[in-house]
Amino acid sequence: MTDGEDGVLSGRSVASTTIPSHTSSTPRRLSPLGLELSPAQLTALSGALSGFISGIIVCPLDVTKTRLQAQGLQTGENLYYRGVVGTMRTIVRDEGVRGLYKGLVPIVLGYFPTWTIYFSVYERSKPLYSAWLPQWDFAANSCSAITAGAASTILTNPIWVVKTRLMLQSNMGESITHYRGTIDAFVKIVQQEGPRALYAGLVPSLLGLLHVAIHFPVYEKLKGKLGCYEVHVDPHTGEAHQELSVKRLIAASSLSKMVASLITYPHEILRTRMQLKSDLPSRIQHRLVPMIKTTYRNEGFMAFYSGFTANLLRTVPASAVTLVSFEYFRNHLAPAKV
Repeated sequence: MTDGEDGVLSGRSVASTTIPSHTSSTPRRLSPLGLELSPAQLTALSGALSGFISGIIVCPLDVTKTRLQAQGLQTGENLYYRGVVGTMRTIVRDEGVRGLYKGLVPIVLGYFPTWTIYFSVYERSKPLYSAWLPQWDFAANSCSAITAGAASTILTNPIWVVKTRLMLQSNMGESITHYRGTIDAFVKIVQQEGPRALYAGLVPSLLGLLHVAIHFPVYEKLKGKLGCYEVHVDPHTGEAHQELSVKRLIAASSLSKMVASLITYPHEILRTRMQLKSDLPSRIQHRLVPMIKTTYRNEGFMAFYSGFTANLLRTVPASAVTLVSFEYFRNHLAPAKV
């Protein structure tokens, strides 16, 4: 997944999380929302809500990271933004505190369809891949996650293009196109650049699914190494149950995310630069290989890691918020037994 994949809710770890089921002989009430929620629907809704909250909280770091990623094409050798703290100070100085929350509306609008599509496709893909790969449970889950990520990436890419454009709006110069809001950005992009522009950066976003292939195995390995789940036996009933160590799970998810980000981060640079509006010729702006060559020739290898520190600072709180809020929503939205 792209922007909606920033939390710790990996396909295997979340979609396969045990949720209390109800047989036909077990009466149940509606969830607190007044809805009958299946386990898959409950997981999708919890994931959407937790991702949404995480996106709001880390929005300032998202804006900071996006500005650092894109500034090479906007300002040439004279870097306007320098470092995480320096960039945030510059944004507040030029645009006020509200500047740190540009692109928030697309985040709000984007996380719900992103996670809903992701978990829906994931749940439907698992039986298919399990039938094809009966002896390879992890491979089947990974393939399901990649399939779900590809579907959500393709269908929600326009939302993230608008988010990137809004986050990059600044008072740096007159050449920056100013959008009055989310709808205005959609309309202007289509009118000025054509519908195809809404899918700018799609190829590097799909390449970014390699992030999933790295994140999952490392996360699963760390979960076992750190003992994130502990088995406890009830002294009265003798029943065994698993208890989640939130601190250890946060550590496992954060470390695995950092490793995956370190290896796959360049795709985010390419995606951001292909999504912004620039004066580059179309053959460079909308094609992956020319964009790689131009970036490397003009700025060197380290350009592919612009904003990486901001990305890491954003990853840890996003992981923590997403995990804790996911567990909260899953437990409180679950239908109560009677």
